[in-house]
Amino acid sequence: MFSVAAFAIDRPMDASSDLPRTSGNAPEFMANADPASLDRAQLTPMLQHYLQVKEQHPNALLLYRVGDFFECFFLDAVTVARELELVLTSKEGGKAIGRVPMTGVPHHALQRYSTQLVEKGYAIAVCDQIEDAAKAAAEKRMVERQVTKLLTPGTLTDDSMLSARRNNFLAAIVLGASGPGSDRSSDRPWGLAYADISTGEFCTTTGKELAELTLELMRLQPAETLVPARTPDVAGLLLRPGEAAGKIPQGLPEELGYTLRSPGPFELGEAKQRLLEQYRIKSLEGMGCEHLPLCARAAGGLLDYIQDTQKSFQVPLQNLRTYAIADFLILDHQTRRNLEIVQTTRDGTYHGSLLWALDRTCTAMGGRTLRRWLLQPLLTERGIEARQTTIQELVENATLRQDLRQLLRHIYDIERLSGRAGAGTAGARDLVALGESLARLDDLAELAAYGSSPYLQAVQSVPPELDRLGKKVLAHLVESPPISVTEGGLIREGVNADLDQRRRELEADRQWLARLETTERDRTGIAKLKVGYTKAFGYYISVPRSKAALAPDDYTRKQTLANEERYITPELKERETRILTARDDLNQLEYEVFAALRAEVGTYVTLIRTSARAVSALDALAGLADVAVYQGYCCPEVVAGRHIAIAEGRHPVVEQTLPSGFFVPNSTEMGADIEANVRPDLVVLTGPNASGKSCYLRQVGLIQLLAQVGSFVPARSAELGICDRIFTRVGAVDDLATGQSTFMVEMNETANILNHATSRSLVLLDEIGRGTATFDGLSIAWSVAEYLATEIRARTIFATHYHELNELASILTNVSNFQVVVKELPDRIVFLHQVRPGGADRSYGIEAGRLAGLPPSVIARARQVMAQIEKHSKIALGLRKGIQPVAPTAGDRETASSQLDIFE
Repeated sequence: MFSVAAFAIDRPMDASSDLPRTSGNAPEFMANADPASLDRAQLTPMLQHYLQVKEQHPNALLLYRVGDFFECFFLDAVTVARELELVLTSKEGGKAIGRVPMTGVPHHALQRYSTQLVEKGYAIAVCDQIEDAAKAAAEKRMVERQVTKLLTPGTLTDDSMLSARRNNFLAAIVLGASGPGSDRSSDRPWGLAYADISTGEFCTTTGKELAELTLELMRLQPAETLVPARTPDVAGLLLRPGEAAGKIPQGLPEELGYTLRSPGPFELGEAKQRLLEQYRIKSLEGMGCEHLPLCARAAGGLLDYIQDTQKSFQVPLQNLRTYAIADFLILDHQTRRNLEIVQTTRDGTYHGSLLWALDRTCTAMGGRTLRRWLLQPLLTERGIEARQTTIQELVENATLRQDLRQLLRHIYDIERLSGRAGAGTAGARDLVALGESLARLDDLAELAAYGSSPYLQAVQSVPPELDRLGKKVLAHLVESPPISVTEGGLIREGVNADLDQRRRELEADRQWLARLETTERDRTGIAKLKVGYTKAFGYYISVPRSKAALAPDDYTRKQTLANEERYITPELKERETRILTARDDLNQLEYEVFAALRAEVGTYVTLIRTSARAVSALDALAGLADVAVYQGYCCPEVVAGRHIAIAEGRHPVVEQTLPSGFFVPNSTEMGADIEANVRPDLVVLTGPNASGKSCYLRQVGLIQLLAQVGSFVPARSAELGICDRIFTRVGAVDDLATGQSTFMVEMNETANILNHATSRSLVLLDEIGRGTATFDGLSIAWSVAEYLATEIRARTIFATHYHELNELASILTNVSNFQVVVKELPDRIVFLHQVRPGGADRSYGIEAGRLAGLPPSVIARARQVMAQIEKHSKIALGLRKGIQPVAPTAGDRETASSQLDIFE
């Protein structure tokens, strides 16, 4: 959907809307919800200022500081009250206006409520007080306010708003004009840029088809996607016919949130200039996009949005990196979904996914790295072998692996912590966590020195200045600093001489104050004399009214209460002034020392992030080594050929969900050399329902994927050629929103596979053609399998209940039949989950229905019908005679494509 922040915030609420709860006379102030209908000159000065600020941020909910609350007014108040389920109240808008809608949240709960609104897709503009309210009140004027923070789904940096183990990407897309002579709307060049401002990652790529753009957006799952508005590059494509602005872009993923932006920053000249200024360079050649205008436009427009939303904070982005989609193993959205790489298809949760089974990382940044590797496997043997070598060394050296993992557990997310320091938003606790982590990098380097593999060597070269920086941070800040950085208690003794002197003076005054009560009791003889403090009157001396006559002459009466008299003395007033002034000065000085330290840390952000990448990669590999040891994985041999040879392979997720030893392993041999034809290119896999065909398909795909990630794989041994793409077509899914049936979705996905697969691809198909009439489905399944085996020669496993496809093996030399075997008993069947050569001739579907609990009468009738169908069916006979599935002709009842009567 389009971002609500961009299109739905200021929508008027009609009678059918889900109105929020209200307090007071609702009709009276709901009539004034839309400020466009009001005379602004009649509004109070504060509301006039509110609307001025709102005009500067029309696409955001404006939270406006008023005392101890952040308030919203007008339509924003209606929206916030509804979304947060708060009471909608009202405020006097002016004598001629009446009351206007208002709702608010306490200032101390701002982060919690902001998080809820951002999760719902809203952008938030926080307008805070930037001066002391008491000063403004003394001068009888309105407190000065300005927007200090903009929060959007793609520009979050606070840990409380982010998922620790996944990136929070902000993306921007630019579409170019179709090439001359192109007659397909999908043939459209595009540029994509994305960034995670919490980690500094900043990348761009380009392509020629919208399908490629969709594929990359679905891999990234950006929290927010920017699209330039009202420009030729989106005209006619952004909106479906008849839709108004703010609807779903045609051809782009519907589940993502889109935000329209002014087209200016996406123009090539402005975008390029912004990038050059950001990195203080004269050419984009070094970043790889000097001659890729769509990349530069997308990156420049994204950078403009970051600078616009972050206001006074300078986000420390890494150097822009240009990459090509073809540099990595391509996994389309259906394949990622069917293989359940990062979430399950059943409920979309992490538990039960491949990432869940493999993620034993000790740091959040290691978890993000592993997730990125699984979604972007490698294509080069060199890159794969570098990871394998590191895992092998950690598997063989258990002591080193365990010591590394133990140390990694004490390293915080220095990638994000350094980013907040560089942006000037880090708190004292952030710096302490960063300092503790940097101080441990030397220990990590010493441990890594015991290894020689590439990723261990990368950790050994930690810059010595980072160790010094970490120790300096820890020497400056107290061990457990407060959350606020403006209220003191941050800096250790001995860091700043002026600070230490002021602390001593303040402590002397406090000691004098602590002794004052005893001193005055002795001097006056009043045993019940006390020294107290209130915000209204400051420090005072309390004397019981019955002893007021004993008060010395230097006591000045300040307040009379029922049971006591309160006094001050000249010296007490002087000490009070010094204590209160000294405390404020001391807090300000501490903040200045802290800010200087934070700024110094920020200058090292690039160096810290370089080390963070090395640490996170080692963490991911150490976790994979741990999985390999405890799950019994082997190191696959990655070869240049096309073949796949897996001995006793296992499904990495299913294996962990079953009791130890219950999973039945199976081997796979396929992928003939084009000339030798030693192994089959296509395996026709038959067998009963629930026997394990889909599990077998997925395990082959996951083993191939893990090998190209550089991981060990769940098998006794494996020899694998590198794939350029993995395709899966598993399960039945409707797409009702676009009016596509299960069969149409299946055909779309199958067409995508046939149009993009190559001889280096791995194709895993399950039940092609089952969503239509029997003979239609069989014909489609036959032709698809035949095309994959003869035209594409992709390595393919074709699971099917159409046993007639076993005939392909007798026609084509690069096709083999395999089956999942069962054991038949007199009253039931036993699934053995074993894949063996040969084709099955039964599906045992009726038996599966019996196991599912169908009534006995239904099962009995189904067996009768099946007997008749098997007796009269001529499909197998037709195929054995070599009859190809062609369109039926009138009167032709003998061809395999004819539709037979159920008992014919």
